[in-house]
Amino acid sequence: MFMPTVRRCAPGFWKKTTQEVQRATKFALNLEGLQLPTTPYPIFDFADPETITTLKSMTDQSVGGFSTAELTQKPADSSSNPPIPAHLLFHGNISTKLPANRPDVQRTGYAAWRNQDRGRTIFGELFWNVDPYMYLALRVKSDGRKYVVNIQTDSIVESDLHQHRLYTRYHKGTEGPEDPGQWETVWIRLHEFVRTNHGIVTEPQSEMLRQKVKSVGIGLLDRQPGPFELGVAAVWATNLNERGQVDGRTGWEEGDQGSARLSEVTEEKLAQKLEEKRSLPEEKKGFRERVPHFGKVGTKDTSAVR
Repeated sequence: MFMPTVRRCAPGFWKKTTQEVQRATKFALNLEGLQLPTTPYPIFDFADPETITTLKSMTDQSVGGFSTAELTQKPADSSSNPPIPAHLLFHGNISTKLPANRPDVQRTGYAAWRNQDRGRTIFGELFWNVDPYMYLALRVKSDGRKYVVNIQTDSIVESDLHQHRLYTRYHKGTEGPEDPGQWETVWIRLHEFVRTNHGIVTEPQSEMLRQKVKSVGIGLLDRQPGPFELGVAAVWATNLNERGQVDGRTGWEEGDQGSARLSEVTEEKLAQKLEEKRSLPEEKKGFRERVPHFGKVGTKDTSAVR
């Protein structure tokens, strides 16, 4: 007759196992209480003049074209009205002329920039991890041309890019031919980027590998001959929208009239919120405060989430 083998547990086995289960349960409960980060996650901050040294520009000259592009560091100017932040100026000239000695090239007229490879550590290649964030935000001043934001991840197909149009509201010429444009902050939802390959939308679409972002940059692909100019003060990932809210539910601030929970915003709660801020210890200025006029709440130069 078959007799099952009975194994005796070592002394203290069940006590140890119970403690491990309790620790795991406590850890899981703590994870449930975690909140989305509300501080910005810097990608590029051009208040630091060293940032531009990590970038490179690209044009159709790589295939014999004639477009030009330059990256120039511009200092802050607090004497102007409104003040001008320190920024990167992406400028040049687009040409759609085809090279005479390259019959295989049928299309030119593009320029772009992105960061250089970030290098490696003993743990492997360096990436940006934007997985905990909802938006990519950019502080820009545009000439109104059709710029595209490009994100490259550590995907299987190296030439894949995740792209989204850089829609601006206060670009040059918005209010007439003499309108120079304004600095504004643009928010782009990360899940709205579209995977492309050589400019063509790739099917089936796949989710961006947000944990391993290799490069971020901007391209001009409208193929309209002539000069272009785009100022970029900063690029960062964030969970705060244009009203300083986390997805329109929390983090509302004074003067916010667009909250998804507007009925809960009362004068009493606003006063309470202000008093709470006053009682907080003074902190060192963060990324948002280091760039002049950076993503302010309730001002004209903040744009809607695109």
